[in-house]
Amino acid sequence: MGRVMRSGKSVAVVVPAFNESERVGRVVSRIPEWVDLVVVVDDGSRDATAHAAGDAGARRGRTVVVRHAVNRGVGAAIATGYREAARSGADVVAVMAGDDQMDPDDLAAVVDPVVAGHAAYIKGNRFQHAERRRMPLARRVAGRVLASLTRAATDLVIDDSQCGYTAISAHAARALPLDDLWPRYGYPNDLLGMLAAHGFAVGEVSVRPVYAGERSGVRGWHAAVVAFVILRRWTKTRVSARRRERRTASASLSAFRTRWRVR
Repeated sequence: MGRVMRSGKSVAVVVPAFNESERVGRVVSRIPEWVDLVVVVDDGSRDATAHAAGDAGARRGRTVVVRHAVNRGVGAAIATGYREAARSGADVVAVMAGDDQMDPDDLAAVVDPVVAGHAAYIKGNRFQHAERRRMPLARRVAGRVLASLTRAATDLVIDDSQCGYTAISAHAARALPLDDLWPRYGYPNDLLGMLAAHGFAVGEVSVRPVYAGERSGVRGWHAAVVAFVILRRWTKTRVSARRRERRTASASLSAFRTRWRVR
């Protein structure tokens, strides 16, 4: 990978894309020049997504297009991108969706806290931005509810759990069990659960919400999956971890008391 570097760190951007032939080229071409590598993951598209990404990548340079033979889901596409970026030597890996709903002017704000070592994972927060009302009302409401549930399940201080504009350190990406990541909608919450369980620092920065009337692929049952499957699992994991900590602390106290009595 050619090294442009940002504060001594190499940066890659993963672009998951499914049937985004009309937009993915614009996404790739607008990624800042200080990014060392762009990894477009065509998740089994039925249109010319891979071709459009390849054309834009040829013009931009430092771009790799990886294809899934079948559609596996956005979470699986991101996991593939993480692995490819880590193999290529990236220190920090950001995600910008192939639907062109992430402002490239915000990329530095998302990446820099990870570059500086202030956090292992940074999420964009659309609710903090002055243009937050650009978000469709249904998405704002669902996002607020799911963020609240995610905070309860993971103990992370997160305000916009569903935002896909993110950056992660390569070290954290390698440490996480990406093979187990929820492959479709709900992957952000599952990934946050993994990060919390492994003790990685997570933060948020304000990003601009970008919407142009595109029809959302999110359905009500996706929220149900997040709430009743993914977050329920991480709630159980967190509760079990606390119980183990209490048992360990109790055992240590008992051992201390026993030694004190012997003396």
